[in-house]
Amino acid sequence: MCFSLMLTGAFHEDGLTDMADGIGGGMTVDRRLSIMKDSRIGTYGGAALVMALLGKFILLSELSTQANMFAVFIVGYTLSRATAASLIFDTPYVSDTDTSKSKPLASQQSKGELTLLTLSGALPCFWFDSQLAMLLIAMSLAFRLAFQSWINKRLGGFTGDCLGGAQQLMELIAYLTIIGYFGYVA
Repeated sequence: MCFSLMLTGAFHEDGLTDMADGIGGGMTVDRRLSIMKDSRIGTYGGAALVMALLGKFILLSELSTQANMFAVFIVGYTLSRATAASLIFDTPYVSDTDTSKSKPLASQQSKGELTLLTLSGALPCFWFDSQLAMLLIAMSLAFRLAFQSWINKRLGGFTGDCLGGAQQLMELIAYLTIIGYFGYVA
């Protein structure tokens, strides 16, 4: 966990924190977006960050006794990032492009880019058996649809912070799915 935080500069965790603060603390779309740009951490963001890091620690601790941790990390990282980044394809970008930190992400992806992204997220899942791989892919699709609907209702689209939040949540879902599968099979 520490290596991952250092490797990315806690980039995705920052997105989760900002998204939680904005969506939790704002009553209008404009206010939510304004709060998400604030560099301070609020109650919603702090709670989301603590719960996400604690959740990862607990889930990875449990997985360390059940699974090949190299495969777990690769699948968790690639599937979660591919799922989050795929939102760019068909979700409107709602942040101010002049002040955004993620300007390059504001444009939509091509179908070819989406295909490459999808393959890079799905193929590592097959390091596990095909049943678990298909379950992980199905969970990522279900999460993507639910998350996309939620951010469309709350913000009218995505921001870079939403992508970070989606990545963190999907990573937790992947670990939980693997634990659930091994518990069911055992």
